[in-house]
Amino acid sequence: MTIDWDPITHVTKVDPAKELPSDLEVLGGTDLIPVGGSDDVTETNTLEAIGAIDEHLPSVPVCQEPNSSSHVSRETIDAVDALAVPAVYNGDRDHFVGKHVDLFTEIGRKPEKTVGSSVPVVGDLIASKGVDVVSELAAKLFGEGYVVQNLESAAADRAGVESTWTPEKIAGAALATETFYRFPIFYVEYSGTYGGPADVEAASRYLEETTLLYGGGIDSAKKATEILEAGADAIVVGDCFHDDPETFRETIPSR
Repeated sequence: MTIDWDPITHVTKVDPAKELPSDLEVLGGTDLIPVGGSDDVTETNTLEAIGAIDEHLPSVPVCQEPNSSSHVSRETIDAVDALAVPAVYNGDRDHFVGKHVDLFTEIGRKPEKTVGSSVPVVGDLIASKGVDVVSELAAKLFGEGYVVQNLESAAADRAGVESTWTPEKIAGAALATETFYRFPIFYVEYSGTYGGPADVEAASRYLEETTLLYGGGIDSAKKATEILEAGADAIVVGDCFHDDPETFRETIPSR
């Protein structure tokens, strides 16, 4: 499935390691649901979360956002509409260059098996899951240019992020995403804290084709509006969905 990013303004990040709200109808106003997290994620709880979402909201597209090949299987690939693969610009080598080079090294050994694959993914996936699985995966992949701006977050720890970036450097990363890497997504992630509109304003000036996502600390209509008015194409809400579903409803823009 190719995701149509144009109408998407609200994204709900579901962490499969966390308890889901009892009433998943709260997700009815969201446009896309990525499933993934930094800690305690497994293939099993990923499939359970995807299944629960699909049962209640089969019309909302769901993607998997793995941080390890152990979370990906034929079953997860079949269960989702797409797989999102973050390239963490301000992370360590293993979370950008290293894993992606490993993948293409394997593709180079078996090019006839993976024709059409042009987006990076977790590097040891071929070795652990088999070439046939990766061939199926290739059709559903999209890459995300990704900057983690909360050094205290699990996402920063997992990706080896040691410093945050200025709005000027965020703007440069946005420009690189659109003109050089050509990922469909550029994601500014504050992971549980509210970073305000400065990074979004800086990045949005350089993006025409690439979709700009902002995530972190969105727990009110005011914050959601501020980020969207600053130039984000969509907000990503995660903690609020798990912790306070009624407040989460307030983050969904009126149509």
